Amino acid sequence: MQPIWAPWRMEFIAGEKPAGCIFCLFPAETGEENDRKNLVVARTAKSFAMLNKYPYNSGHVMVIPRRHTAAFAQLPEDELLDLQRLLQRSVEVIEEAYHPDGFNIGMNLGHIAGAGIPDHLHYHVVPRWGGDTNFMPVLAETKVLIEHLTRTQEKLAAGFAGRA
Repeated sequence: MQPIWAPWRMEFIAGEKPAGCIFCLFPAETGEENDRKNLVVARTAKSFAMLNKYPYNSGHVMVIPRRHTAAFAQLPEDELLDLQRLLQRSVEVIEEAYHPDGFNIGMNLGHIAGAGIPDHLHYHVVPRWGGDTNFMPVLAETKVLIEHLTRTQEKLAAGFAGRA
């Protein structure tokens, strides 16, 4: 068996977990340095986008309302529109940066539906390429990512900065 080195996983497993909701804490920490640290790539008045620290593919972004809520059906129209516009812009930026063959876009509402953070709703935007599912996840429960998160954050943040 060939080992794959993924040191960032141990940081998560052994590291101190933030108290509270990261989807509330991270956007409250402003400035480029904090955005890099927290993997935030875009901000709007009512939403923000950040990288998934444990992505399915390079460029995997989450689009999140700033207000702490799990009630998608209860989002006021202005928050919903802002969230949807950032979701649309996220697809455009990822398309320009990575040229994927397609996307998986979705939201897991509730713990039983697979939400890792069930109390704060969020979309996942996952770029996909033909052949990106191979034997590694099936046989070794391992996903090989081709780009470091730091580089992904820089690339996508620059793409969002170039848009109004």
